[in-house]
Amino acid sequence: MQALIRSDERGHADRGWLESWHSFSFSDYYDPQRMGFSALRVINEDIIVPTAGFPPHSHQDMEIITYVLEGTIRHRDSTGGSGDLRHGELQVMHAGGGITHSEINPSTQERTHLLQIWVQPDRRGHAAGYEQSALDTKALRRGFTTVVGPAGSGTPFQINQDARLDIAWLADGQVAEKALQPQRAYYLHVARGAVVINGDALSAGDALALKDETRLAVTASGAAEVLLFDLA
Repeated sequence: MQALIRSDERGHADRGWLESWHSFSFSDYYDPQRMGFSALRVINEDIIVPTAGFPPHSHQDMEIITYVLEGTIRHRDSTGGSGDLRHGELQVMHAGGGITHSEINPSTQERTHLLQIWVQPDRRGHAAGYEQSALDTKALRRGFTTVVGPAGSGTPFQINQDARLDIAWLADGQVAEKALQPQRAYYLHVARGAVVINGDALSAGDALALKDETRLAVTASGAAEVLLFDLA
């Protein structure tokens, strides 16, 4: 089973300082048919104007992944975690039993464009924490590279859920292939550029949900960045 979800089918909000597109129900956008996909609960594409952002606010029992496409996001949290995140890096925040953080665009001139991803943990009450580091961009350019996995998996980032995130940065005409396990569910999100899958053209913001499949082949149409979630 494969289901194509177009970018313009997402929820949309424009608050002036923040423009956001919601792949799943979030905030004022509610669609009972889009409450998440397996443990994947949120993919928000946010554009934040200079010097604006989210003041301190709290989360609980969620694994939160931030992937920057453009500009910088400045993170501060109640565990002491802090950092300026840019394209080519990844941030994972374990909300656990409770965490307070802020996210601000520190630039006075450039906007920040990012994806914020929420994955539901395997249980409540994990320890809160924060991780940030550079991605292996050489590996990403070779094709699908697993950057997030479950605890004990040995992946660069580890979360409290049986879920994985692969990222690929593709050049024009490059093909990225991935063997799939039919008993698992997969969700591909086009973060940048355009790709072709099974003859269908997908552009930034489009997504493909897959179940009971054994293989995925993605061909880039120009430079592209794709995220593939592997879920129980």
